[in-house]
Amino acid sequence: MKPTYLTVFLFLYFSVALAQNNIQHKIIVAADGSGDYTTIQKAIDATKSFPPERITIFIKNGVYKEKVKVPSWNTKLSLHGEDVEKTIIAWDDHFTKINRGRNSTFFTSTLKVEADDFYAENLTVENSAGPVGQAVAIHVEGNRCHFKNCIFKGNQDTAYLDGENSYQLFEDCTITGTTDFIFGSATVVFKDCTLISKRNSFITAASTTNGKEYGFVFFNCKLEAEEGISEVYLGRPWRPYAKTVFIGCEMGTHIYPKGWQVWSNKENPTTTFYAEYGNTGPGANTDQRVEWAHNLEPEEVEKYSIINILGEWTNIE
Repeated sequence: MKPTYLTVFLFLYFSVALAQNNIQHKIIVAADGSGDYTTIQKAIDATKSFPPERITIFIKNGVYKEKVKVPSWNTKLSLHGEDVEKTIIAWDDHFTKINRGRNSTFFTSTLKVEADDFYAENLTVENSAGPVGQAVAIHVEGNRCHFKNCIFKGNQDTAYLDGENSYQLFEDCTITGTTDFIFGSATVVFKDCTLISKRNSFITAASTTNGKEYGFVFFNCKLEAEEGISEVYLGRPWRPYAKTVFIGCEMGTHIYPKGWQVWSNKENPTTTFYAEYGNTGPGANTDQRVEWAHNLEPEEVEKYSIINILGEWTNIE
């Protein structure tokens, strides 16, 4: 007897339902073999693509010496470390080591996130190459990506936050680096973060695209430096429409009085937007800032809220 359309429909329906029920939503990674997988990448590779519900990978303490990628199809993925200082992902790629021409920087990341709706908590992500030039620790291209209580360690180009239509949130995170150690075109909010400069250089190098209302926005962050560092700029424009704003941040003595600097294109100050408001500390004095920097007025600051900048997705975990 030939199967009816109803029979075929029911077979397909229950096959899909069974497949959905077999999705593993909680996965444990442990380097000592006590979890489901011993490496983070193997756990990611085992997750369902485009899952209907969030998948969480719990990572036990340990140093995971691996280069990790979250592909675009691994949406709704969370990485939860056991302890931020003891759960470490480390790799040592850098520009010269990669040796893929002028764009080698973009292949150097320790952790690369291409997927949307990603969440990470209690992780240290380190590019351990040392001060050898461009060496990315965290590379994010996905949209609606949230990092909480994470540490990102590197030197030049520590955090590459990119994507013209990418919105990201870094909350209670620590980012260390030397030159342009927070850079890219994404719209990003940094809330209650600590930025540690390891060299007299530049903190940010935004490449905000033309027409975007916001670029990098820092709320209530602490700007610190290692001993002996005394001439650090808040930022310089990687691209002509760079936007970077510091609001309510605590700035140390290492922040250079001029605050901001141009890059190779001397016309960039006519199209960039660099601004400050309500910052404190010895580095927050704006009397000697470059003439093209802005001091926001109270009515201008009102539009700078996390919801206005990023939308209402920021409670994912």
